[in-house]
Amino acid sequence: MTPPLLPALHHVALICSDYARSKAFYSQVLGLRVVREVYREARDSWKLDLEVSPGVQLELFSFPDPPPRATRPEARGLRHLAFAVPVLDAVVAELHRRGVPTEPVRVDEHTGRRFTFFADPDGLPLELYEMGEEPTTR
Repeated sequence: MTPPLLPALHHVALICSDYARSKAFYSQVLGLRVVREVYREARDSWKLDLEVSPGVQLELFSFPDPPPRATRPEARGLRHLAFAVPVLDAVVAELHRRGVPTEPVRVDEHTGRRFTFFADPDGLPLELYEMGEEPTTR
């Protein structure tokens, strides 16, 4: 069997409207580790690299006056980001404790796994997808 041409995801890039607010959300509220932060003077732009898991990063960019997302979530392009979590209820409870509302928990009809959505400061849909033990019902 031929190995995949693209064996791993390295990063996902996001453009935010309020850099300080988004930096605080992703690094303090969600707890992603800051890898590096660079101000790019020629572009009047910040670039923040955050570690999601070993080898996977979220790149957060700021630009002057970025246009808003056309619609949520069915616009062409990135639909949402999904984060794998071992126990969904624990993460949802912690987000609520930190003031982040979530949608009701649903079940993926194809995998039997539970998931929910919440939003970042710009309204980008973020998903929590439970990856604990194998579900018992399908």
